[in-house]
Amino acid sequence: MSVSSPGDATAVAQIEQSDGTIQLAVVQRRRLKGTFVLGIVVLLLAALFGLAPRTGGSTFRLGDLSQSFALPDITVPTGPVAWTVWALLAVLAAASFWFAWTYRRQPLWLTIAFGVLAVFAFLVWAGADGLVPVPSLLFGAVSLSVPLVFGALGGVIGERVGVVNVAIEGQLLLGAFSAALLSSLTGNPFVGLVGAMIGGVLVSFVLAAFAIKYLVDQVIVGVVLNVLVTGLTGFLYGALLVPNEQELNRPERFARIQIPGLSEIPVLGPVLFNQTFIVYLMFVTVPLVAWGLYRTRWGLRLRAVGEHPQAADTVGIKVTATRFWNVSLAGAIAGIGGAYFTLVSVPQFGKDMTAGLGFIALAAVIFGRWDPIRATLAALLFGFATNLQNLLTILKTPIPSEFMLMLPYVVTILAVAGFAGQIRGPAASGKPYIKE
Repeated sequence: MSVSSPGDATAVAQIEQSDGTIQLAVVQRRRLKGTFVLGIVVLLLAALFGLAPRTGGSTFRLGDLSQSFALPDITVPTGPVAWTVWALLAVLAAASFWFAWTYRRQPLWLTIAFGVLAVFAFLVWAGADGLVPVPSLLFGAVSLSVPLVFGALGGVIGERVGVVNVAIEGQLLLGAFSAALLSSLTGNPFVGLVGAMIGGVLVSFVLAAFAIKYLVDQVIVGVVLNVLVTGLTGFLYGALLVPNEQELNRPERFARIQIPGLSEIPVLGPVLFNQTFIVYLMFVTVPLVAWGLYRTRWGLRLRAVGEHPQAADTVGIKVTATRFWNVSLAGAIAGIGGAYFTLVSVPQFGKDMTAGLGFIALAAVIFGRWDPIRATLAALLFGFATNLQNLLTILKTPIPSEFMLMLPYVVTILAVAGFAGQIRGPAASGKPYIKE
């Protein structure tokens, strides 16, 4: 008997009869992994609220000082509200178990609602006798997510065309270095942005050359490139930028562009419409990549090469060229994420300043099931977890600081191992194509 699954709660089994004939049968399977994760979250919150109870009131600030019209602060009783929301989470976890037990796919709205309520309950508990600035929390989450989003988009394009892009970290780092250097020399952040894209393309060019032409293991090449770029930028930083800091490491940064009217929208206005050029570029790039991937000839050919290169070759698609140029495009997009470090968030390049975010972006690709929109949402989740860690430190919660530093990575592990489940990437991803 052989079983094939389309990734749902059902599978098609081929059963060989005694007379040699093959009979197809539908086999149902319970998908309990996501339910198990929800249950763990419910138990952890119950332990947190029970073992470290907090009293008083939690104040949520919904307004922003940059707005002419701001909503008033909202204060809620910490204990009763936290436990009430916890009860709703328990109900949602039970509903998730019911969906899994009855062989039904868990609806997306349930996962989203559970995540939002879990974060709200945790913030109510953490904000006891304190202030939770919601616009600042969301603004910081978006800002921290920008490099992850561009890196994840580069990873999606690379893997969709059949090349595992482990070198996202190197593309981000060289992009940040190139942006700082060229922006400092020219005094123009747009030149720095172009330089960052070129830096990302250089890394992806080497990846494509070894992985596609010379058939070297793609994961090994990506890891080696990350180490190489880390050492190269570290050497150039010490030998070139540090002695000439004023001339070579003082990049001109992008200023915020406030969109009149839209920036006055309560809560979301200052978060989405009082941003820099790179953030607005992200707002355009994500839907553009999603539309191109599923609605254009370019996207059809890209996905065909990543799923079945032999079949694509038979209909006239040049597999090697398609992979080569799309991996280069992926590097250019990831390079934009690197430019955000030195042209927006930090006024100069620093050694190892990407701090492993390229690997978090790779996790967002897997969690997002190799889809641009889902990968973007995953990147936003990881950015929110990182900014939440900073807020919890300010609120002086009883959680040890070491656990605060672990928070973004714990969320990454839960997301990839728990909610992603057993998912199948592009069939030819990581497999070299040898034309017969």
